[in-house]
Order: sequence, then structure tokens, then C-alpha cells
Amino acid sequence: MLKRYILAPVLMLFLITSTGADDGWQAGVAKQNITPDEPMWMAGYGSRDRPSQGKLTDLWAKALVLQDASGNQAVLITLDLVGIDRELATAITDQIQTVHQLDRSQIAICCSHTHTGPALKKNLAPLHYLIVDKDQQQKIAAYEERLQQQILVAVGDAFAKRQSAKLSWGSGTASFATNRRENRPEGKVAQWRSEGKLKGPVDHDVPVLAVADPQGKLVSVVFGYACHATVLGVYSWSGDYPGFACAALEESYPDSIAMFWAGCGADQNPLPRRTVELARHYGRRLATAVETVLMTIQMQQLAPTLSSRFREIDLPLGPLPSREQIEANARSKNKWEAARATMLLEQLDRGETLAQTYPYAVGSWTLGDDIDMVFLGGEVVVDYALRLKSELRGKQSWIAGYANDVMAYIPSRRVLQEGGYEGGTSMVYYGLPAHWSPEVERHIVDEVHRQMDESTRGE
Repeated sequence: MLKRYILAPVLMLFLITSTGADDGWQAGVAKQNITPDEPMWMAGYGSRDRPSQGKLTDLWAKALVLQDASGNQAVLITLDLVGIDRELATAITDQIQTVHQLDRSQIAICCSHTHTGPALKKNLAPLHYLIVDKDQQQKIAAYEERLQQQILVAVGDAFAKRQSAKLSWGSGTASFATNRRENRPEGKVAQWRSEGKLKGPVDHDVPVLAVADPQGKLVSVVFGYACHATVLGVYSWSGDYPGFACAALEESYPDSIAMFWAGCGADQNPLPRRTVELARHYGRRLATAVETVLMTIQMQQLAPTLSSRFREIDLPLGPLPSREQIEANARSKNKWEAARATMLLEQLDRGETLAQTYPYAVGSWTLGDDIDMVFLGGEVVVDYALRLKSELRGKQSWIAGYANDVMAYIPSRRVLQEGGYEGGTSMVYYGLPAHWSPEVERHIVDEVHRQMDESTRGE
């Protein structure tokens, strides 16, 4: 698709090489196919009642290694998965740190949040792993083992492929993300869009990072968008609209690897949805937004400086349930509520207490003098991106959700007070014992500002 943009590589050559000398960056990029090789349980929807059948697209683990003029390095990993949990992320990052002598802050793992990828053990465990049979549990565990190795291979290949590079950035727009809390029923969205009556906050920015070799040929393009990857609910493997967008870009730029990171789209859906044709359509629209930046905007080059930060903060939960409440929930006819309760009772029976806080991951990179990229764990609602961009550097602040650890929805104070799925009822499916405290937004935003201050001071 997108063959009308056949001149894009030539235009990219002009835009990037016109500024002259080598800027001191090095970059390497690689990918590994992580599509399961047998039918297994899929992640994202509790309504599914059987394993996968076939595929629409392959699923990928992709790695981009960046190195600045002073030798500072960072590794961005993107995964076509609904999410990963803290334990799996730690296992992956520990191995990368050991093999490549990195600090934890130098590694970021971003999930596309496709709902047509495989289930994992501890991500959304009450929704999937804890309720499937032993055969499926064994397949999920075996897949996780392979996945870890494939990610390591991708990262190692990216390190091996490092070469002099030029980095530049720009920002585009795509308008299909719709606030799903404010526009119900979703069947009326098409009408409301045509009438200009859609409601609620959205973030339609499409941040773009272009990585080119010294001759200006595109090596990788990294882009983000704040919208759930929930066009499809089929039983076939698929990267959903982000996967189709990456495939379209790689068709236009055959020697490059396209990498997608999900923004703060926890309360945003691609609407209308539910057909393969729409998933391809939104993928083409997002790819077109990226190509519009590459082709028609004077992208800004990034100076060869890189800094990184990472911290887990104690994010507070609300009042915890008593053992009696959990035992009652274990008898619930709601199988997901019962699965969470059984998991919590097993924890108590081991002599462990329910934690009042969760170790919430916040990371950030500063690229050149221009871009602050923030990596937030969990399914983050759009309020965070809008607030942080207003308080930081606008379109030069790139706020990723679904990063490093997807442990729950992360509501803003507004959404938490309003309630609903994103405001708390979704906690059942992730297995946390209670809703978040009203103070979570303040804790997260304060930590982001703290890291940005550290960047400014050069810490």
C-alpha cells in the first residue's frame, strides 16, 4: 500500500542530508518474528472461548540501539503484545543489562497493546492464564521463554548493526482516536463525527523519530499514537492497526524498520471498528501521517546527546479488602473475580500481606536538546499526556503508556472520581487487590517533573 509515495526515500534523503556533516549519533535496529508457532490463548478480551486460529499479520519484537557522541546508549524495544508484567520485564532487562553493560534507565520496553496477540502468564492473569486449562498454561509459559530469547537476539543484532546515523524529529496528526468514555453508544460515532459532535479529550499527535544513515537513507522510523489497538477481536494473530501501519511504512521504505509505541490511549478507541478493512484503513491513515512528516515537514535534527532516567515509585492503592471480603469474592459467579480472589488468598496463605502500594515504573530519555520521551507503565488515560505536554514542552514531550510494566489502568484523578471501567472496575482483570488512591496522578506527574529536572541539571 501507499505506493503513491514512491518518491519518499528521495525526499527523505534531501530533508536529512541538506544540513551537512555527520552529527555523531550511532544507531542499529533489528527485529525478530514473535508470532506463536501453534494455536494458543489470545490476550485482551475475556469473551474468547478458544485458542487462536491462523494469522492476519506476523507479530514482531523490534529493537533500536542509540548511542550519542559521548558513548551514552539507550535501547528501545517495541513488542506486538497487549502488555508485559513487571516480573517478565525485569527478567528481560536484567539479561540486557548484564550482556550489554547497561543501566536500567537505558532500556525501555513499549507494547503496542494489540488485542490479537498471545496471552502471557502474569499480565492480565485473572482474565487469561488463571482460567485456561493446564495445556494452555504450559503453552503460555513456553512462549514466554522463547519470547525472552527472541528479544535478546533482536537487541544483540541491533547492537551489532550500529553505524553512524542522523536523527531528526517531527510531529504529525491522525484523527481516528475517539474518547470512548464520552461517545456512547459507539455505533453513533460515525454520525457524530460527521456532525462535528464528538466529545471528550483526545490526543491526535503523531510523534515521529527518523533514523537515517550518513547518506540519508531511512534506517528506522519510530512513531507513536494514543489509541487502543482494539479494532479487531478475531481469533487470528494480528498487530491490529499499529501492525498494519508498520507494514505500510516498511513497504514504502523497504530497507527500514518501523517501530510503534502506544501513547496514553487507555480511554481512546479507534471508532468505528471490528472489521479487518477498518484495521487496514486506520493503519494506512497512521502510516500516511508519519509519511507526511517525513516528506513534507522540515524535520529538526537532534544533537548527539542522550540522557536517561528510571525509577519505581510507590504508587498508593485505596482501602484493601479484608480476608472475609476476598473469600466471598472467591465464591463469585464472575469467573474473573473468583480467579483474582483465589490468587490473593494463595498470597495470604503463603504468609504474605497485600501491599498498600505498587512499584510503578517511570522512565524518561532526553534526545538532543529537543525531545523528552517519557515511559509510563500501565494503561494510561489521555489526561496524563495532555497535562504533561502542557506543563513540559508540548509536541516535544512524547508520553508513552504501556511501557515496561502493564499492571493496570492508570486513571487520572478526574477519571478515578468518575469511575467506570478505566476508573476502577478493570482492576479485577489485572489482579490488583483494590482501586488506586486519588493521589496517583500527583505521584506520577511529580516523578516525571523530578526526572525532567534531573535532565536539566545533567544528573
